[in-house]
Amino acid sequence: MYKLKTSHSIRKRIKCTSLTKLLKRRASRSHLLQKKTSKRKRRLRQISGIKACNIYSLKKKLPYI
Repeated sequence: MYKLKTSHSIRKRIKCTSLTKLLKRRASRSHLLQKKTSKRKRRLRQISGIKACNIYSLKKKLPYI
C-alpha cells in the first residue's frame, strides 16, 4: 500500500485534540476590524469546532491524525 498524502494547507489551519476532535480559527478576523463591533470581534477570537458534516472530508485529507 502506498503512503497517503496529507493536504498541507488544511494541516496548517486545523488542530486535532486528544479525542480526535477538529478545531479551527474563525474567519473574518484579519482585516476590516474597524467597522465590526467589539462583541463580534470577541466571538471571532474564540476557537470553534468543525461541524459533523465536514469532518469526513477533512479526515480524508488528513489521514494520519
